Amino acid sequence: MSEGLTIRIRLKAYDHKVIDQSAKQIVDTAIRTGANVAGPVPLPTRRSTFTVVKSPHVYKTGGEAYEMRVHKRLIDINNATPKTIESLQNLSLPAGVDAEIKM
Repeated sequence: MSEGLTIRIRLKAYDHKVIDQSAKQIVDTAIRTGANVAGPVPLPTRRSTFTVVKSPHVYKTGGEAYEMRVHKRLIDINNATPKTIESLQNLSLPAGVDAEIKM
């Protein structure tokens, strides 16, 4: 029996609900085509904080703090068939989700 292809998919998004929904969609598609799936594995979330001064003159010390979070997931698909690859390419992910695919 020949060993299939291994595909690694990294997902990035600002919204955790959207990235979980996309990961579920990818996993369901891969399982439906007969591939083995490992994941989605949650990777560490990158947090960036920014402080913006409210008023440059009177309230110099007062500032608004903003936070941006980048959520990441990792999915490994083993024994991928050509049908699996084709169905993953035709998959439409929601806006705001960045998918990086390595074979």
